[in-house]
Amino acid sequence: MGALVRVVVIFTYVFSLLRISTGVDTITVNQLITDAETITSAGGSFELGFFSPANSKHRYLGIWYKKVSNRAVVWVANRENPLNDSSGVLKVTSQGILVVLDGANKTLWSSTSSRPAQDPNAQLLDSGNLVMKNGNDGNPENFLWQSFDYPCNTLLPGMKLGWNRVTGLDRYLSSWKSADDPSIGTFTYGIDPSGSPQIFVRNGSAVTFRSGPWNGIRFSGYPHFTPNPVYTYDFVLNEKEIYFIYYLVNSSLLSRLVLTPEGYAQRFTWIDEKGEWVQYSSVQKDDCDNYAICGANGICKIDQSPKCECMKGFRPKFQSNWDMADWSNGCVRSTPLDCQKGDGFVKLSGVKLPDTRTSWFNESLNLKECASLCLRNCSCTAYVNSNISGGGSGCLLWFDDLIDIREFAENGQEFYVRMSASESDAFSSTNSSSKKKQKHVIVISISITGIVLLILVLTWYMLKKMKQQLKRKGYMEHNSDGGETCEGQERLELPLFELATLLNATNNFSSDNKLGEGGFGPVYKGILEDGEEIAVKRLSKTSRQGLKEFKNEVESIAKLQHRNLVKLLGCCICGREKMLIYEYLPNKSLDLFIFDQIRGIVLDWPKRFLIINGIARGLLYLHQDSRLRIIHRDLKAENVLLDNDMNPKISDFGIARSFGGNETGASTTRVAGTLGYMSPEYASEGLYSTKSDVYSFGVLVLEIVSGKRNRGFSHPNHDLNLLGHAWTLYIEGGSSKFIDASIANTYNLSEVLRSINVGLLCVQRFPDDRPSMHSVVLMLSSEGALPQPKEPCFFTDRSMMEVNSSSGSHATITQLEAR
Repeated sequence: MGALVRVVVIFTYVFSLLRISTGVDTITVNQLITDAETITSAGGSFELGFFSPANSKHRYLGIWYKKVSNRAVVWVANRENPLNDSSGVLKVTSQGILVVLDGANKTLWSSTSSRPAQDPNAQLLDSGNLVMKNGNDGNPENFLWQSFDYPCNTLLPGMKLGWNRVTGLDRYLSSWKSADDPSIGTFTYGIDPSGSPQIFVRNGSAVTFRSGPWNGIRFSGYPHFTPNPVYTYDFVLNEKEIYFIYYLVNSSLLSRLVLTPEGYAQRFTWIDEKGEWVQYSSVQKDDCDNYAICGANGICKIDQSPKCECMKGFRPKFQSNWDMADWSNGCVRSTPLDCQKGDGFVKLSGVKLPDTRTSWFNESLNLKECASLCLRNCSCTAYVNSNISGGGSGCLLWFDDLIDIREFAENGQEFYVRMSASESDAFSSTNSSSKKKQKHVIVISISITGIVLLILVLTWYMLKKMKQQLKRKGYMEHNSDGGETCEGQERLELPLFELATLLNATNNFSSDNKLGEGGFGPVYKGILEDGEEIAVKRLSKTSRQGLKEFKNEVESIAKLQHRNLVKLLGCCICGREKMLIYEYLPNKSLDLFIFDQIRGIVLDWPKRFLIINGIARGLLYLHQDSRLRIIHRDLKAENVLLDNDMNPKISDFGIARSFGGNETGASTTRVAGTLGYMSPEYASEGLYSTKSDVYSFGVLVLEIVSGKRNRGFSHPNHDLNLLGHAWTLYIEGGSSKFIDASIANTYNLSEVLRSINVGLLCVQRFPDDRPSMHSVVLMLSSEGALPQPKEPCFFTDRSMMEVNSSSGSHATITQLEAR
């Protein structure tokens, strides 16, 4: 009997070591938290254990407020893998990992650790943070893991919302699916580091709310962020981190920010008298907080009806849509900018600043220097003092349409919008006192002469319409062979556009609609009757691209469908006219960004790396996954277009070649392409293959990383081109010197060095040494060791121009076309 008692005592003692009693705040190795047990933070503020949401039978490990009757869950571990019964346990492993197990010992959730653990233990802090420590080391910088780095739907005081730029960790909120289901919902609330950082609420990938940039005092879209008795806040932006954080003024108060399942970011405070959580504030206040509700260059004014109007100097893009309260297409300028003749600025006050994802900022410039910098850059559309705290300093520039602006009754900000000289002078005059005194005289004069003016306007309008009709008729007769019927399109497997439709869309190919011009001819922006924006590539009469190349481009990409290839919408062959109609991409081509010192800042390293990967995937599709194997033959920065989100799309298939079966290459006596991007075997011998495109891709990668063109590159210490410069730095271990200075504060060194290595592998002299695009995509996305590249071919543009023949069995090169 005595032996049995001893066994029971020993078993009880051992079992006590493996179990945790309620109230303890720490778990050590191999101790267990079962479903019926909890731990509580030292101050009694928070409790950790298993729970079931309202109206749910599933069990989750979570953290909630301990001191209030209506407990609010602030963090959930196994939110995607719930338990169906009460068999779950939580334990700490010897490697310093927290693990949630079910009754079958299956892992439902585990934490992570990037460092070796010594005597690890998990502790629930009175801040609500669950941390994994080494022994008694309470230094937050030495934590092996912490729940504050992996928030769910709640932002607690002292929790960082934002990025660790060294490790790439992004701390953001994600909504519950419902009040009964803590699994990840569709809404997120976090900081976008692009341009001047902002907080976004997104539904999937679609933005629903934007905070505006930090202005030194608050986010410009948070006018209610003012000194208050509940909390203080701060925003940190440096080389290592970008984050927002807030602290409670009175630690006895309970306050939390929650992203609801409906996508609202709301702050709640516990009120003892009411015994409930009361909403203290909400990020989204009214309809004007809906992202871009008034479209580009529109401004939302919640106190007026209709709530949307165009900014000064702008008019509705489609007036008929605005008349029906559809503002989504926004506004366009009443008078186009004319950078060469000189533009001015108009001040807009009391507003939320526009979307800054494609902006540029510099904290050292004052407002006068900022205005001068914007005026010198023809792409700059607006500027502002980026820091209004204290004396105020800093410069923030925009380069595109101004999106998501709203008016505030108080705590709004002012910024300066670029206008044509005539518009800015007119607005300045209108705001002067002398013009105000003349306003009544002008109104009376207009009233007296109104009828006469109306008749004149109607007469002018009718004459203009007649003139356009006559002009179009003459145009059609001149450009058609035998009338307006367009022939020769029926064999092309694409939607056919009537010439009259394209004339209407481009305003008779007006110079104001011209986007640019290449060897094939000009490209025009057009707007179809349904509001769809298009790009019309019109073959000029002097173009080097003839009907054969035109049809080749159509046939090459008519059936290509890939997110990284420009989408061909249709074509038109009518008499002397040959046109291709593409989707319109507002950010135009890659070269406008990476080779421009100011606009290049818009493309930080994360965007550049996404662009490199996107181009690689597009080429892989052409080489391997499309209906026919297609060799582009003219891949360059100018032929990579960027959409609204800076996603790359390969364009211009005028000299592309397609192959069937197992063919991978061919030869030609007519070398057409762009100097600086042509592979050596193609430029000198007319031999092209998928490896020719790989070479061009490698050049492009090195250009994206360095911000320098290969063609025309010069260096004070040597005569090598860009490839030679990259190779020299690589073999000397100095590749970090190759990186574009404009991305110095945003790049991930390992990604950049990997990209340079891949680029050098692609530009090796011999085609067989270059990797396939399949290998390139894998190398860019993996973290394994890369092959050592061999020396590239350091030929210059001049030597390529002098090539006109080769001996032996290779074809004679009779023409070298530079595009």
